[in-house]
Amino acid sequence: MNEKKTILHIINNFGRGGAETMLVSVLKELKEYNNIVVTLYEENRFDDDLVFDRYYCLKLRSVFFLPLSIIKLRRIIKTNKVDLVHSHLYWPTFAARFATPKRVPLITTIHTSVAFTKDYKKSIIRFLDRFSYNFRKSTIIAVAKGAMKQYFELLKIKPFKTNVLYTFVDTGIFTDTENGRGEEPGVFKVMSIGTLRYPKNHQYLISVFEKLKAAPIELHIYGNGPMQAELQAAIDRSGAKVILKGEVNDVQNLFSQYDMYIMASLFEGFSLSVLEAMAMQMPLLLSDIPSFREQCEDTAVYFDLGNIDDCVEKIKGFSADKMLLEKMGGLAKERAVHNFTLAHHMAGLREIYSEVLNQQS
Repeated sequence: MNEKKTILHIINNFGRGGAETMLVSVLKELKEYNNIVVTLYEENRFDDDLVFDRYYCLKLRSVFFLPLSIIKLRRIIKTNKVDLVHSHLYWPTFAARFATPKRVPLITTIHTSVAFTKDYKKSIIRFLDRFSYNFRKSTIIAVAKGAMKQYFELLKIKPFKTNVLYTFVDTGIFTDTENGRGEEPGVFKVMSIGTLRYPKNHQYLISVFEKLKAAPIELHIYGNGPMQAELQAAIDRSGAKVILKGEVNDVQNLFSQYDMYIMASLFEGFSLSVLEAMAMQMPLLLSDIPSFREQCEDTAVYFDLGNIDDCVEKIKGFSADKMLLEKMGGLAKERAVHNFTLAHHMAGLREIYSEVLNQQS
């Protein structure tokens, strides 16, 4: 019997972001490997859902101490006879590129469109990513074609080995219920999920719903973040029917309470919350950005971020057309089930792992 190979997965922490949620689901499935999990910081908001064979926290106090974390990580790789390292997000990736010996294959997942992120506007981040990649080239997995293209264009580096592997939705959890949409008679209820940060563009939605405040239409936004106070102040000033609902863990139980799902993101990698809405047969109204087009194709309706009235009119159109809601919800679910399940993702990931490990042996 062949001994199990050992994979080391490194990430910032296990706060409830898209990358973290994806990794937690993947670890449950990778039973054919010994899985070592390494984090830079201690936060874990998944509790017992996070499974592993061994766990280490590098307890990084500041990025200025990253060299010390690199030394610790190299020791962990050596002690555990790690066969493959898989990094997520940029600080863990920088550490992995400098810590992983040449004999051990390295895979890096790009989770977002880095060209638009605030962090990648910093020259130091771009320099460290470019320098570390040239120091230790790794197989790159991107969650979308656009995210892959932007990564190499922004850093002005040549691809080594690349794979596009879409994010997934766990259809065992996110399954459309038989309940009717919108439990409150006479009110068209719209929902959105996302950290309250600039890229999610919630301010745009507040402006949209300010123009809709005379109509029986309201928006509930789920998520926490640094812009909460600023957004609440904008809601109070505008009188828009927008409610900040905070963060919830059982989001799958909420979709049946709403008539439509909306996002106004300025950029995305490949949106997990949109995938969850698709699996729950939610009609989608999304900002017209390349990643949403790649993800949803013709199963969503798109609005122009440069034209608030365009979004306003499309919300009105949805609220007045039950047949359109049912049609778009059905198309969205069909696309999710046929393309973006956990099974699809795991088949692709196992193929990448197998190829990389076989090339190294």
